[in-house]
Amino acid sequence: MATTQECRAALDKLSDNLAGADGGVRSAAALDRSLSCHVTDLGITFTGRLENGRIEVLDTVVGPPPDRAQIRLAMTGDDLVAMVDGRLNFAKAWASGRIRLEAGFRDLLRLRTLL
Repeated sequence: MATTQECRAALDKLSDNLAGADGGVRSAAALDRSLSCHVTDLGITFTGRLENGRIEVLDTVVGPPPDRAQIRLAMTGDDLVAMVDGRLNFAKAWASGRIRLEAGFRDLLRLRTLL
């Protein structure tokens, strides 16, 4: 099972990947939205912002997200680490229910480039 530190490192790596992307991926990630990532097996939530193509984690809280972020992710820690490392296909995991993504319709349309 992935640790809190490994999950945080995965989010930092994802942020670096988004910041280094170009073309459609970079423009899709150029949203300014609140973000939460609930790691279900650890019972923690990382909260922060997706801003200027980067994820900035502002806090780690115990339990589900305290506030409703504009973009909400939920998955196990192992799935988060595997997704960022490229061992888990996001679209297949999302379609099968292993990963939950909730956002407004327009945000989902923009984020589809990232999937």
